[in-house]
Amino acid sequence: MAKGKYHHIVREALESDGWVITHDPFKIMVGRRKGYIDLGAELIAAEKKELKIAVEIKSFLGASDFGSI
Repeated sequence: MAKGKYHHIVREALESDGWVITHDPFKIMVGRRKGYIDLGAELIAAEKKELKIAVEIKSFLGASDFGSI
């Protein structure tokens, strides 16, 4: 799977902010459609609840598979 133009920059920014990248890419199913979001990450800190995010990185050079969902 090809990485987008800014993939590594966003990943490095998330990691430097304390996020742990758990999936690169993150597989997602919507009904019968299967696709991938660029990154899955979680942040675990003593003073916060466990947070998890999925990050779709777009440079607006092409359409997202999930843009119309």
